[in-house]
Amino acid sequence: MSKIDLHNNKKLSIVFLNFNRLHETRQTVDQLLKLCGRRTDIEIIAVDNGSNDGTAEFLASQENIQAILLDVNYGIAGYNAGFKQAKGDYILVLDDDSCPKDASTLNQIIDVFDQQPAIGVIACHIETPMGEAQWSWHLPPQPVAGSSPFFIGCGFAIRRNLFQEIGWYPEEFFLYQNEVEVAYQVRQRHFQIFYLPDCRVVHRGMPCQRPGWRRIYFPTRNTIWLIKRYYPQPKSTYMIISRMTIGLIRSLQFGEFITYLRAVFDAYKQPVKKQQLSPEILKETSVFFRQNSIFHHLFKRA
Repeated sequence: MSKIDLHNNKKLSIVFLNFNRLHETRQTVDQLLKLCGRRTDIEIIAVDNGSNDGTAEFLASQENIQAILLDVNYGIAGYNAGFKQAKGDYILVLDDDSCPKDASTLNQIIDVFDQQPAIGVIACHIETPMGEAQWSWHLPPQPVAGSSPFFIGCGFAIRRNLFQEIGWYPEEFFLYQNEVEVAYQVRQRHFQIFYLPDCRVVHRGMPCQRPGWRRIYFPTRNTIWLIKRYYPQPKSTYMIISRMTIGLIRSLQFGEFITYLRAVFDAYKQPVKKQQLSPEILKETSVFFRQNSIFHHLFKRA
């Protein structure tokens, strides 16, 4: 009689990326082990992006966590090492400072994917440790279950086979906007992105804590790539001009003008393969157009 491979009966793989934030990683690990450390249908995979503050050593010491220790910081490409090792039917993606609120979130993710094959991505509700919503333009404006234009990277779930077909995260992005790229690819394969407010993920970090140069370089470069790839003319030209204007203003606010110039240069240095979106997808994701329209930034409501 052949042995049963228990590694092949996983329903959910939880994957999170770590880099030099040992305190946050400890909290995330503690919470994950409390929620699912004894479950045989869930595995936990932690990828360390070359930390030098003890994070890698801490992860390696955890018996109930699969630790993947990378030699340097590969950005969001580090996630891909964890995605490739995942054996679950579905993958829950977290940051090192985010974690499911409770076990019901994990159960609901599994149940929804099992029962609704048209759903490719579940966009979780993101909240602070105090229970306040961390809303973003990626999600519907109201906390009601239904179709979502995009999802937030610190808390979403995706079918592993679908993610693999897409090619995981786009490694060349390094940081930011990788969720938008994945969302477009999901829709082009005729899957839905569904927001479930009862799937709650606690995020302890805030965007304002991130270095100014990162908030200029990667959003500027990567957004230009996305516009060039997916949007038709003349809309593409208008959006790029808008994005460059928005990036310029922000770069002056952060004192990162040289960083901004480098982002624009790098955005045009690398060729981008065009992938035309259908009118239906453009309509479903119109919030991305508004985010990159100078008119909407100037005249949106306060």
